Formats: sequence, structure tokens, C-alpha cells
Amino acid sequence: MTQVRCRIALAAVLSAMCLCPRTAWAAAEDADTIAGYRLVWHDEFDTEGSYGAHWKPEVGFVRNKELQWYQGANACVKDGCLVIAGRRETVANPNYSEDGKDWRTSRKEAHYTSASLTTSESFTFKYGRVLVRAKMPSVEGSWPAIWLKGNMWEWPHKGEIDMMEYYPSKGVPCLHANACWGGKERFASVWDSAAMPISHFTERDPEWAHKFHVWRMDWDKEWIRLYVDDELLNEVDLSKTFNQGYDGNHENPFSNDIDGFGAHLLLNLAIGSTGGTPADNAFPIHYLVDYVRVYQAAE
Repeated sequence: MTQVRCRIALAAVLSAMCLCPRTAWAAAEDADTIAGYRLVWHDEFDTEGSYGAHWKPEVGFVRNKELQWYQGANACVKDGCLVIAGRRETVANPNYSEDGKDWRTSRKEAHYTSASLTTSESFTFKYGRVLVRAKMPSVEGSWPAIWLKGNMWEWPHKGEIDMMEYYPSKGVPCLHANACWGGKERFASVWDSAAMPISHFTERDPEWAHKFHVWRMDWDKEWIRLYVDDELLNEVDLSKTFNQGYDGNHENPFSNDIDGFGAHLLLNLAIGSTGGTPADNAFPIHYLVDYVRVYQAAE
């Protein structure tokens, strides 16, 4: 699907959504500098159509046995927002094999499509503040995320930071703010996780899930702190996040002096798996991102 087709398909829905109204609160963050920080990288999504060469789309079945086929055509910029669309549609899996033993090859087709964008080839950083203003979908089966991964070693030893994930926990819809690192075996992960029921927010504002919010990460050598609209969701003590020894790796994926080490950003909308069973009558669904801004300490 071309970017033009993407815009046409979304136009009717998005024109009625008042995409990115910036409140006075959000406008306060529009300056190039904020107290103690300088802006080092950002995307305001102000070029209609394309999401830019610095975002690389992931393609195919990627992780977690999710239902969607990722493709770049499900993301475009409309009215000052990055729009990631989750659709109920069938696409063939070009990697399908009748004797495929891996879930990525054993599925003949996907019945959902979506997009996942990453800066893995264009931008990495270590320490600073990240601000992301976004409106997430909250329908059953949706799993939107704002997250980061390290650029060295294999997951989870490279480290993962989840600024925002939305999925049910014990049947309760929750916002999640997490970090994970490596355990004693390959692919074994150690988590510092926080889950906040959406009801915590909707009891104060019944329209909370239908509005834009600002997710924030503050990251220094000692702590990672994760917020939404300045409310602290989780703080991770980096004196406790050392990998636990698989393949001799005892490094700290969040606090180290290794030359070239950093983390890159990901924005994605997964469907199914941890997100739960999709509510098909809710599709298409849309995940809107107004801006992504990365600051580092001013010198």
C-alpha cells in the first residue's frame, strides 16, 4: 500500500478526530531547552505523508507470537501526527513453510496488519529525558507501546525500557512502565515492572483514554524514572540492574561506560498476544503520536 493510499484510507476517520490539539500544559514543553536539558533529537511529525527516513519500519511477524503483520504502509503522517493503523485484513506470509517449526514460518497468513517503527539505524543515545505526546488505542486486543532497546548484545541482556505499554493484567486494563535485563540463561529476563489500572485515570477523567498524554522518561547513571503527565509510574534503581551472567555477561545495560553503548526508540502497535483477544468490531484502530523529543543534560 502506498503512502497516498494510506492517507486516503485514514482521511475520513482522522478528519473528525481533532488529531493533535496541544493544550497549554503541552505547549510549555515546546521550547528547544527545558530546565537543565538541551534538545538533541526530535520528530514533530510535521511533514505530511512520510514518517521520515530516520524511522525504519519492522516487517513481518517480529516478536511475542503477536497476530499482526508489520508493514511500513500502516504508518503515515497526517495533520501533525504520526498515525499507526491497526487493520483487520488478511495478508500472505511470504516466509510460510509447510514444515515450518518457528511461529514466524508456520503461519500461512496474517489476519491483522499494523506498524512498528524504530530508530535503530539512525539514532541512539545514553542518559537524558524523553518526552512522547501520544494518544493510544485502548480497545480490547490492542497493545501500543513506547519503548527502548540497547544496541549491544542479545535481548534481554541489551536492556529494555518500556515507557508505555497498554495491555490487561489479570483481566484488568493497565498502563505498564517497565525495565528488564538479562538473567542467568539465554533469553531469561529480570523485570522491574509497574502496572497502573486505567481506572486510576478514568475515575478522575472519564475521557482520559480518548485524549493525548505526555509520557516521560528521566534516565541518568543511577535511576530510570517513568511518568505520564508528570505522575510517577515507576522508578528503577540502576544499582540493581546488572545482567546475571549468561555467556559471562555481567554488564549493566542501563548504566555503563562502554564506548558506543546506547539505546534506540521504538513506536509500535501490536495486536493480540499479551494484548488479549482483539475486538474485531473496533477495527481499524489508530495510535497517534504528536511528537518525540530527546533531551540531554545541558553543559
